[in-house]
Parts: sequence; C-alpha cells; structure tokens
Amino acid sequence: MTTTGTAGRGRPRGTSKRELELIAMRLFSEHGFDNTTVEQIAAAAGVSGRTFFRYFPTKAEVLWSQFDDEVTNLRTAFATVGDDEPMMTAVRRVVVNANRYRAEDVPELRVRMQLVGTIPALAATAGAHYDAWERAVSGFAARRLGQPEDALIPLAVGRTTLAAARAAFDAWLAAADADLTVYLDLALAALERGFDL
Repeated sequence: MTTTGTAGRGRPRGTSKRELELIAMRLFSEHGFDNTTVEQIAAAAGVSGRTFFRYFPTKAEVLWSQFDDEVTNLRTAFATVGDDEPMMTAVRRVVVNANRYRAEDVPELRVRMQLVGTIPALAATAGAHYDAWERAVSGFAARRLGQPEDALIPLAVGRTTLAAARAAFDAWLAAADADLTVYLDLALAALERGFDL
C-alpha cells in the first residue's frame, strides 16, 4: 500500500557549481583525473550529466573555476588602485592579496595546482585561462602607462607577472614550508625592482 503525502516529494534541492566542483576534486584525488568521468561526478552529486555541463563545458574546466574567479577579482582590485601607488607596487599588492587563502582551503588548492601541473590534458587547457590572467594585469599596466593593452610594455608586465606568480606557486608546492603569499611577495618584489617605471 502506498501513501500520497507530500513529505519528501517535489523538486529536489539544486546542486551548486561549487558543490559539483568539490565533488569532482574529491573524485580526482581518489581515482585520478583521467579515471574520473563526468558521469561519475554527476552521479556522486545526485544530478544529471546535463546539469554538470550547465556549469562546466568540460571536465577539465572544473579545475579552472577558482582561477577564473581570481581573474575577476584581479580586475576589480586593479580598478580601485590610486594614481599615487607605483604601478608594480600595485601589481604586487593586488596579486598577493588575490591569493590569500584560508588554511582550510589550502589542501584543495594544492591538489588543484598539482593536477594542473602534472596532467597533460589539463596543461593543454591552460592557455586561455593564463591569457585572461595576463590581460587583467596588462590592462591595468596599459591604463597606468597610457598605452594600448597590446603595446609591448603592458604585455611584458602581464606576462612577466604571470611567470613570476607561476614560479612562486611551483616553489610553494615543492617546499610547503610557508604561506603561498610569502613566495608570491618575494617573486613579485624582485619583479617590481626590475620594472621600476
């Protein structure tokens, strides 16, 4: 015999993009990126594959979501920089501040960065994301210098800042002996001295 009450019925609670991301990260850690399918991620989240693709165009894009949020945060922070702050001092401050993580978020960040750095399929997806990050920095440099974004010096500022930041991330992942911002600040302080404009 069945009953026809309304308890437990109706539309299921939605799964957020962040929840899907965390589930995917857990599965990547447990089973490896290549051995985890979109179907497994969706099933673990209790959603359809279609719902997964509503949030992420590919499995690889799960690992870039937080990075893309950082690009947005960089652009927002650069828009508030005062004219009296030297350009590279502002770049260093903004990039370091955008990479302040709570202690409980650091393990996830480490897993994310190790996957991006070691899985060939993920390395192949990096270009567009790194380009957007560079453009956030070079756009600020261009405005400060009164030059087009695609002019030499703004591009050089964006690209060398990304290179310094990536070097800091790699050193942080390898040593694990200090906060990420310590590495970023050291690398970007050296870059600041080189771009003393």
